[in-house]
Amino acid sequence: MVPDLNVDNEAWILVLYTGGTIGMKSNKGIYCPEQHYLPRAIRELPPLNDEKYIEKNYNYSSLKPFCLPPVRNTLKRIVYWVVEYEPLLDSSDMTFDDWIRIGVDIQKAYKSYDGFVVLHGTDTLAYTASALSFMLENLTKPVILTGSQIPVCEVRSDGRENLIGALIMAANYDIPEVTIFFNNKLYRGNRSVKLDNSGLEAFDSPNMLPIAHMEINIKVNYESIFRSQSSQPFSVCTTLCRNVGLLRIFPSISIELVKTFLQPPMEGVILQTYGAGNMPSRRTDIIEIIKEAHERGCIIVNCSQCLRGRVDVHYVTGKILYDVGVISGSDMTVESAITKLSYVLAKDEWDLQTKRKMMQRNIRGELTITNYDTLQDLEIIPQLAKFLHIHSTEEVQLLRNALFPPLLCYAAQNNDLDLLDNLRQSGAQFSQPDYNGRTALHIAAGAGRTQTVRYLLDHAANVNFKDQWGENALMHAVRSRNTECIQVLRDAGAVFGCDPIDIGWTKIRNKKKFAMTIPAQLGNLIQLNRLVQFFCFEHLVSCP
Repeated sequence: MVPDLNVDNEAWILVLYTGGTIGMKSNKGIYCPEQHYLPRAIRELPPLNDEKYIEKNYNYSSLKPFCLPPVRNTLKRIVYWVVEYEPLLDSSDMTFDDWIRIGVDIQKAYKSYDGFVVLHGTDTLAYTASALSFMLENLTKPVILTGSQIPVCEVRSDGRENLIGALIMAANYDIPEVTIFFNNKLYRGNRSVKLDNSGLEAFDSPNMLPIAHMEINIKVNYESIFRSQSSQPFSVCTTLCRNVGLLRIFPSISIELVKTFLQPPMEGVILQTYGAGNMPSRRTDIIEIIKEAHERGCIIVNCSQCLRGRVDVHYVTGKILYDVGVISGSDMTVESAITKLSYVLAKDEWDLQTKRKMMQRNIRGELTITNYDTLQDLEIIPQLAKFLHIHSTEEVQLLRNALFPPLLCYAAQNNDLDLLDNLRQSGAQFSQPDYNGRTALHIAAGAGRTQTVRYLLDHAANVNFKDQWGENALMHAVRSRNTECIQVLRDAGAVFGCDPIDIGWTKIRNKKKFAMTIPAQLGNLIQLNRLVQFFCFEHLVSCP
């Protein structure tokens, strides 16, 4: 699955093809899955593969990738490999084990690619996206799920556009989330639902605007991106609790049904109630059964049957559930709530009280915390906007985007943690790049500001974000010969992407350049110090 060293100015994407309509073949008017058909078809489709580029640059490779034709307004060529699952799965057959398999495959290839695309059937795509959003811990790279209503190889195909769009977003945008790309929109995975089984706009995010729109120009709402707040390296949770279920309330629901449903071994239940989380207040028999289940240790989460809106305990019919220990699911989708519950219950290191708290906490951007208070504007921003006669929200946002990156870099260079903290509370994103594509983490690592590096990593700075020269913060730390910064970045998951070997130099195939392999990737700081002493970095070639 891990390819050879790549050439310069490329973004590498791994595509996991699990099945679904997107890769099906028409057989007498009936769409059917066929093993190995999709990769062959993509190879022959010019919009999806620049064969001349592949022959020129990857003629030596035993596993030839695919490459999109040049994309307007992007700096790198998008090269991608397709790994096909066997057997191909209809999404209706997806299980917890399949989610774990996808997560493990991403983990195995995580250091070698810039992003990941998962091709999936649409019926349970929102469930898989929600599950992966929780399972993929400390994510720093984009993972995008997509599918289609019409196969890629049809003349009229949304699959072709969805695949191209997903590849472009995964290769070019710093959106370290599990998302869904469909019909020119990028949605947060755990906020999405399938709304339509026959229209091309099959998915929506009822309680959150899309993260990005792909129009003539691609518009990204960077402020809505949810970034990991941990400096720990990427990992995958491969354990999920199976004893969870959905119980939908309906008029005259029988007490026997509720009682049977809540019996052991049930450990967690998503209770789908009316409107804003309302329960029939006269059904004291059901309330008593729910109370008993709560006292037994079963975690019960209240979610609305409505797609839009959130659970509100201010109604009497909603407060009665709150009073017996039922947790508010806020505005979580059912898909998100059930997969989060399965993830949380599987955490053996958490006690029951912690698990209940985690179900109420926003851990992956899956719900809205109503009492969450954050300052969105630095005082200087509205003052400057007023002085410059800027009034629209878009113009103010452009001003913020122009000012924050140099201020962040200035603070990082000067080890000014107070300024960094003020900027963060004012809405600045630590992965916002300056005109050179460098972030505050690049500057801090290059200047040897270890304290600042730790602070930035603790507050969701992307450890593997690359500047316009394809270098991440680890490369800057190596150039500055700061072994402490190198160790901190390595501990946070920083990688070079090329495979290190024991000797200091290795020739890149088909290239007349040499790359110094960095012992920092092996954690060998003694060897690194020696190499830094005796080798210059003039011929260094970065590998994504």
